[in-house]
Amino acid sequence: MVIIMDEWLELKANLIKAAEESSDLEAIEAIRISAVGKKGSITGLMKSLGGLDAESRKEAGQLLNKIKTEVTAAIDSRKVDLESSALEAQLLKDRVDVTLPVRPDKAGSIHPITQTIDELTAIFCQMGFSVAEGPHIETDYYNFTALNIPPEHPARQEQDTFYLPPDDTGVPRVLRTHTSPVQIRTMEKTAPPIKIIVPGRTFRSDHDATHSPMFHQVEGLVIDKKSHMGHLKGCLIDFCRAFFGVDDLPVRFRPSYFPFTEPSAEVDIGCTRAGGEFRIGKGDDWLEILGSGMVHPRVLAGCGIDPDEYQGFAFGMGIERIAMLKYGIPDLRPFYDSDIRWLKHYGFVPLDIPTVSKGINQ
Repeated sequence: MVIIMDEWLELKANLIKAAEESSDLEAIEAIRISAVGKKGSITGLMKSLGGLDAESRKEAGQLLNKIKTEVTAAIDSRKVDLESSALEAQLLKDRVDVTLPVRPDKAGSIHPITQTIDELTAIFCQMGFSVAEGPHIETDYYNFTALNIPPEHPARQEQDTFYLPPDDTGVPRVLRTHTSPVQIRTMEKTAPPIKIIVPGRTFRSDHDATHSPMFHQVEGLVIDKKSHMGHLKGCLIDFCRAFFGVDDLPVRFRPSYFPFTEPSAEVDIGCTRAGGEFRIGKGDDWLEILGSGMVHPRVLAGCGIDPDEYQGFAFGMGIERIAMLKYGIPDLRPFYDSDIRWLKHYGFVPLDIPTVSKGINQ
């Protein structure tokens, strides 16, 4: 029995020494399993105590429990030291040198559509306009009927308009084809005088180099007792010259037809295409950029406004179109391709926004 106990003490010494000399957490875990695991050496010795007599079993059991406690304590102590060392090594590895210069970040760009909306909003707001918004999904009434667009008008056909299933009450619905419905909603809810612009998304069934199924428009509406065609012309001439940054930009008004305005006019700006180069403000050529006119009396009456007492004007233009003209963008489709290279080329850093008295390039 004495010889066996000497062997046990030697086993304890070897296990404690191995634990103290272990170099990593995997090694110390292997020692723990070999000593006090299910098949460990100390566990095996404790299972063998059943073959001893009662007195010997008591003495041997006390010794094995002491050996197990001391070995376990040595293993736990070494494990704490190794974990602390591993943590320090990881912290050292992950340390950030705050004295180093920061890595350069790639500067973002403002999308040409966003830039153009900001520009035209600043110009019109300086003229006293406020911004109005409305839903993208409209009823047939607000998109067509309230704007004096007859049932047989080509714009109501499915090749031009995205029709949606009727609502729960059976009312026909469409993706709005222009922002004009916001004008109707504003006139229904707001008593004159009214002076708003309506920038926003619109949708039409068309797709090529100059048309997109989704695009942006801005429309303007002025309703009061005195505004007339002269005010409309002055407003749009000032806008065109401020937006394109050309003080003497030629602007002309041609008679036209729109169901919701009477009289109506297309607005052209002077340009040149000489030598295959397109330039705004030079030469004797013309380019149409927007439509306008005096609000039709039927539209006013339909919104509960007395056309014998109130009058006003409206206008509308494509935001992508004027952006393409101003910034020399030849194709509409890349506006929505999410191509970082295109955006880097045509995008903008924050700039001074143009006003009526100061164009963006001045």
